Amino acid sequence: MEIQTMIGQRLAFGFRETTLTQDFIDMVREYKIGNVILFYWNIINADQLRQLCRDIQGLIQEETGHPAFITIDQEGGMVHRLSPDLVNVPGNMAAVAAGTPETAYCLAQITARQLRGTGVNLNLAPVLDVNNNPANPVIGTRSYGDDPQRVAEFGAAAVRGYAESCLMCCGKHFPGHGDTAVDSHLGLPLIDKSLAELRKNELIPFQAAIDAGIPAIMSSHILFPQIEPKRIPATMSRRIMHDLLRDEMGFQGLILSDTMEMDAIRKHYGTPLGMIGAMNAGIDLVFVSRFTDVQHECLPVIRRAVENGDISLDNLTESYERILAFKKKYAFTQAEPDLASHPEDFAAARETACDAVVLYSGKHYPLKKNTFFCGPKDYRMTDADNEADKHLDFVGQMAKKIGIQGCECSVDPTAEEIEMITAEAGKHDNIVLGTCNAHLFCGQLALAASLAKTGKPLTVIALRDPYDLSELPDCTAKAAVFDYTIDGLYAAEQFLLTGNAPGCMPVRI
Repeated sequence: MEIQTMIGQRLAFGFRETTLTQDFIDMVREYKIGNVILFYWNIINADQLRQLCRDIQGLIQEETGHPAFITIDQEGGMVHRLSPDLVNVPGNMAAVAAGTPETAYCLAQITARQLRGTGVNLNLAPVLDVNNNPANPVIGTRSYGDDPQRVAEFGAAAVRGYAESCLMCCGKHFPGHGDTAVDSHLGLPLIDKSLAELRKNELIPFQAAIDAGIPAIMSSHILFPQIEPKRIPATMSRRIMHDLLRDEMGFQGLILSDTMEMDAIRKHYGTPLGMIGAMNAGIDLVFVSRFTDVQHECLPVIRRAVENGDISLDNLTESYERILAFKKKYAFTQAEPDLASHPEDFAAARETACDAVVLYSGKHYPLKKNTFFCGPKDYRMTDADNEADKHLDFVGQMAKKIGIQGCECSVDPTAEEIEMITAEAGKHDNIVLGTCNAHLFCGQLALAASLAKTGKPLTVIALRDPYDLSELPDCTAKAAVFDYTIDGLYAAEQFLLTGNAPGCMPVRI
């Protein structure tokens, strides 16, 4: 039972309901699972989340004798899990556009207040990836940008913000997920760079975060063949997770895995063997986030691996003791409700979104009563996203707030759809198009080109990745708001009404 308790402390599991499921309770009782990850499907509102965190802590403390790390991906922007009665801040790229590293510091503190106010004690943020590949389908605006020094400055400021708010944070995805064109949720990316090349770019923000005292770092499921000759991703590579991160870069905190159900692991190695490899590589806390069949498959395999020496007792004990040391420092068990949902924090998040608007080229064209709006609704780009929010509708929001005519388009419009929208748009005095990662969907770009041919003034607002703007035809104005969120839509509305675009460019396009 002592061995099983030690194994359980190295596991973080999730479940799909808003209350503890019997299946999860049974797994905790039998396998002594010591930690939990929460997603948007676990959360209804702040009060329910507080009760859920109380229930988690009560169960895990009773069964293991130790408090739980309750973790969440509350990055801000496109990756947020909290309900609307809590503050969801803008994402990292918007933070850079809006101001100085102090902005990242303040947003981290706002987020920390929401989590401390509900009982979540470990945030899986900030993202420290340098987004040096515009075609990256999974990082994008989650990054502070494409300049490693700027990513380092903003990332280190966020680390300080969390530290001064007494909330544990976790930088990700080591040694860098920015230069990929493959989403590791769906495939196995490869970055063919030498260690020297990584030191000049990807590793700079991680070293800055380590120097700032970051308590945890998350691995990436990416192949780095010039560093790890075996065909295994960073998560399973001792050369990367121990020799590089601990021995060379001096990291003494907890190392966490990205979730081991992602296709990069599950399809290529199998989750159970991937977990054994991750633990042997030096990963302290291994995540299996949501699929109960995978969780049940892994648990006896990990126990047998310890019993037969495939995971050494020394390895198990070292991580176990490190986890308990960090729990003693960070794993608070009582929520502080008075910290969360302050009106001034909601206002600060919205103000940051407005300050982030960037006019990349052209000149604001005043709205007319006969303005035509079009664009797609929010959609789920990657498994890191929440499910698409039906309330995030650019055209509908503009119609409600400004009183305009418009037409929603699909994420990847067909030729017939483009022809229909263009014919309608041509009847109006000017056109506003909202794009959402159009650089990854040629239909949106084709629609922009078709609208430009009407000869009517055309304003394009990139609602998520600003890289859309580099592939567009000449327009009257090209602007970016970086987050397709409620606050991002408000920022777009204010830009269209006032022409105010105070942001600075966080990436080259």
